[in-house]
Amino acid sequence: MVGCVYYIYIYDMCRQFPLKISFAFLNRVLNLIFRSHQVELMHTQLNRAKRRTETQDMELAMDMMVVFSKNDDRSADGAIIERLAKKLDLHTVADIKTETTAVKKLVKTRTVHNPEIIQQVKDLLEKFKQIVGIEESGILDYSVSLTSLERSKSLLIPHEFLCPITLEIMTDPVIIATGQTYERQSIQKWLNSGHKTCPKTGQTLNHLILAPNFALRNLILHWCEKNNFDLPIKDACDGPDPSSFALIEEISSLIQNLYSSQMDVKREAIFRIRTLSKENPDSRVLIADGGGIPPLVRLLSYKDFEIQEHTVTALLNLSLDEANKRLIAGEGAIPSIIEVLQNGTEEARENSAAALFSLSILDENKVLVGSLNGIPPLVDLLCTGTTRGKKDAATALFNLVLDPANKSRAVKAGIIPALLRLLEDKNLGMVDEALSILLLIASHPEGRNEIGKLSVIQNLVEIVRDGTPKNKECATAVLLELGSNSSSCLLAALQYGVYDYLIEITKSGTSRAQRKANSLLHLMSKCEHIPFVSPKS
Repeated sequence: MVGCVYYIYIYDMCRQFPLKISFAFLNRVLNLIFRSHQVELMHTQLNRAKRRTETQDMELAMDMMVVFSKNDDRSADGAIIERLAKKLDLHTVADIKTETTAVKKLVKTRTVHNPEIIQQVKDLLEKFKQIVGIEESGILDYSVSLTSLERSKSLLIPHEFLCPITLEIMTDPVIIATGQTYERQSIQKWLNSGHKTCPKTGQTLNHLILAPNFALRNLILHWCEKNNFDLPIKDACDGPDPSSFALIEEISSLIQNLYSSQMDVKREAIFRIRTLSKENPDSRVLIADGGGIPPLVRLLSYKDFEIQEHTVTALLNLSLDEANKRLIAGEGAIPSIIEVLQNGTEEARENSAAALFSLSILDENKVLVGSLNGIPPLVDLLCTGTTRGKKDAATALFNLVLDPANKSRAVKAGIIPALLRLLEDKNLGMVDEALSILLLIASHPEGRNEIGKLSVIQNLVEIVRDGTPKNKECATAVLLELGSNSSSCLLAALQYGVYDYLIEITKSGTSRAQRKANSLLHLMSKCEHIPFVSPKS
């Protein structure tokens, strides 16, 4: 079914563009983005499920915006990329390779006419491949490379000779703790990315030792000789890269210097750790394993703005490793990060917000940040920060208000006036982010009450009238959420002329926007406090 293609709006929650893609991929994206269609057919019985799928759609949209951000030189959180892969049902290396092949076919046949769109899909698949340790150059090129043709020979190779990660014949097979065999370079890259599980079985590894599988290697060599098959020539990798020993030694020395009484030594060590943790995923693991997180957390409270800035940025980089998120929070870093968010330099405040976003990917940290009063300074950054600071604050706040208790905290901190200003300032380009957060807030009674006091309804109607297709979709969803709980909101929207704009959306809006518009029109027609309104088919 991979060969079947359809026009879809891929990640419709983020932006609109038509794209032909594989049928299997289409089904998974539709399950994510258009799940609410089924929900609306059974809205009475599945009202709670509807709210849950809406939240999942918005989380998908925010993840996409973070991953595709072009104005941020910081690395995308590996946990976000993994979460996206799970949402798209890409659980195995084979799944990713299937989709890669499908996209490659589309590129070859030139059925996609927007190069920017296909580049974004290619970039996303590349990020998925980096996470699992696949390293293929040219897989999405327009031409068919010699390497690609050579790979077709793998169809004749016994299955047990193929690495489960790359699906290529192994030249240096090694056995891991679960007893599975992989190509050394591929499994080493998987482990270096911070994974502590077997790619094939998903089991947690008791140890990370790689044992050479000499028996299998001899069988492979014998088969190659018998079939006149030349093994690919790869760099010898009989043991750990010698450079890794130097890195371990350097990190150990740097961690010791964090305890130095000499300010210059301490400052230099922090800056170097910041650099290493940004550039090298291996370093994030080594720094944490070497005990570098506790002294860094203590240095957050040091009364030196430069040290605070480098330290919070180092912790942000370290938090990109999934295991480190819990370690950092467990060492009591969150209160100190919030303190830097309130009183640090501009860059320190931005990176503190980004760190809170990264840490709050874990649900327990969402609760912790909220209970430690981390939301008010994020709202303040949303109001007063640079464009980058506002975006960092918005992504962190979106994550945090997924927790019900944090919705009330955000309303009390003044998030709704702050979001209203983002809606009014079109030059910032943050309308989608503001609407996504507003939709979450509108699901809370305190949020709806606060929205009713301000001119939010008028702004939403104006966006329904003049916004981008994505803007209109989000604004209609917010109006539907508000109107489902308040007839006065429906009446106010009608007074601002929303009816004609909704009729237009039912004809030319995105698929999701059309459903929302029809639902809103239907809701208006049922409300006895509003003059009769009949939705048009």
